[in-house]
Amino acid sequence: MQSRRDFLKNFGTIGVSSALFPAWMPRMAFRPPNQNAPGDVLVCIFLRGGIDGLSAVVPYGDGANYYDIRPTIAVPEPGSADKSAIDLDGYFGFNPALAPLHDIYSAGKLAVVHAAGSIDASRSHFDAMQFMEYGTPGNKTTGTGWIGRHLQTAAWQNDSPFRAVGMGAMLPSSLRGSTPPLALRSIADFHLKGREGELKQIEQILSQLYATSAPTNALETQAKLVFDTVDMLGALTADGYQPANGADYPADGEGFGMGLKQIAQLIKADVGLEVACIDLGGWDTHEQQGTTDGFFYDLLSTLGRGLAAFYTDLGDRMNGVSLVTMSEFGRRVEENASLGTDHGHGNFIFLMGGGVKGGQVFSQWPTLAPEALNDGDLAITTDYRDVLAEVVSQRLLNPALEQIFPNHSVTPLGLVVPR
Repeated sequence: MQSRRDFLKNFGTIGVSSALFPAWMPRMAFRPPNQNAPGDVLVCIFLRGGIDGLSAVVPYGDGANYYDIRPTIAVPEPGSADKSAIDLDGYFGFNPALAPLHDIYSAGKLAVVHAAGSIDASRSHFDAMQFMEYGTPGNKTTGTGWIGRHLQTAAWQNDSPFRAVGMGAMLPSSLRGSTPPLALRSIADFHLKGREGELKQIEQILSQLYATSAPTNALETQAKLVFDTVDMLGALTADGYQPANGADYPADGEGFGMGLKQIAQLIKADVGLEVACIDLGGWDTHEQQGTTDGFFYDLLSTLGRGLAAFYTDLGDRMNGVSLVTMSEFGRRVEENASLGTDHGHGNFIFLMGGGVKGGQVFSQWPTLAPEALNDGDLAITTDYRDVLAEVVSQRLLNPALEQIFPNHSVTPLGLVVPR
């Protein structure tokens, strides 16, 4: 029989959970699951690279101020071409790649916030992302993310290992804090990528080394929780999951569709999920942007199809979900000589869910008139923190906004219905 010492030597001893599982297993905080949170599940999507919001949600009503400065990449006015903007309110329109979202918008479950973003003027991807995820524009020393501070200040207790999940290899900075988040590439990871024989061997070793049926100390308690969590995950097989209502997630190379599908699966499984974060990158379109027929259009189609599938799959459960998208900055209004766009400022935010006052493009629109631009960029008239603060306080039921967004005076926007 393998000794406890040999077992720990073979599998590493970096923390309690690492001592119980080998290095290639996902890192989690194995603690006893408690009740679900009283508020919505937050799904946060970061569009990394700086998406061109003027090509995603098109201000066609700006006329020459938009079309003259983008002679090649502008999205045509509604009804003027095969791939023209899809009208939303007589002034703004969806890029045709976002057609799957139009019915959700029309049903009042999707809102757009335009001319939004971070007040910090940085055009550095790294700095802008860090400021935005920390929730403290211009301050790199915060050390914790806005979601991490939300979880820390929430009044309720939820000790599920699935309380906060980041889909992907790296945890987003927004999750940094005292609540240990889970980095999850795939639910298949928890099944040892199909190596069920190895899982059984590990379970045998654990049962020999620790009193998992009647634990008497902290380490034995952790071992028991490993078994409990593995049992809970036994029903979550990624390959066997069938989305509801005919939902069709995109099979994209970024893994975005699969990630959203697994978030939906975790929500339905009632494992105590409060927050899920996922990225969709590739928006740094300096050259050959392809707004209506090319790279940008295809990537935007992945976003639109993924969000529509997620909404369809969850059905009535969407009433308890708040989904928000963000990007570190927008793109410049004027297209460049390479038929692309350079780093800009103002952008858009999507809000989707049962508590959203949707069917509207919310904006104190500054226009794209030359005198209204911020050094050639769309000016920001809505601080992204005000959007997030409203979701946190009204839908996640956490009033501790001074701790979550320090040194910021929140402006109410009226974008969501209080839960």
